Amino acid sequence: MKLTVEQMLVSKGITPKEGHLEILEARWKEMSELRGDLDGIKIDDADIALKNIAGGDHHE
Repeated sequence: MKLTVEQMLVSKGITPKEGHLEILEARWKEMSELRGDLDGIKIDDADIALKNIAGGDHHE
């Protein structure tokens, strides 16, 4: 059984607003689709990271 975003947050004592919950569920779905099915893939090929840089309008 897969946990929903809401169930996961409630289990951690977090109660999001309904509008926020919809956004979080949409983002969770997008990330899951991007991750896809990683069975059989070398972990080095699937190891990615995202980072948010405040005011990140520059590139390194």
